[in-house]
Amino acid sequence: MKKAEGSKGKYWIYVALTSFFELVWIFGFNTASAWWHWIFIVSFIILDLHFLAKAVEGLPGGTVYAVFAGVGTIGTFLMDVYLFGEHMSMAKIICIFMIVVGVVGLKLADDQAEKEESHVHHVEGGAHQ
Repeated sequence: MKKAEGSKGKYWIYVALTSFFELVWIFGFNTASAWWHWIFIVSFIILDLHFLAKAVEGLPGGTVYAVFAGVGTIGTFLMDVYLFGEHMSMAKIICIFMIVVGVVGLKLADDQAEKEESHVHHVEGGAHQ
């Protein structure tokens, strides 16, 4: 069981940060033109992995990775379209929509499992008193 003191909000902040830094270093891959740019890219990759590790300390790894990968995929797609002139097609939009549905579904399933687990612990705790 994950240790999570109090609210899980701070762990979701870590998910947001790891997703952001992933997009930053992916942007760097597309724009690096000098050797020293890679110093920044590697630094952002290290920050990305740090926040990813922090996020899984308090949230299920599967959920964290699904959100991380989903945001990275969607963000990279949007970056390619709006910053680098990539073509947007209906098939790509449908696939991005399915990723969003999957990520939201995992989050809702995680919330439901947490409620059920909390209810079981509450009932068990009450039975022993």
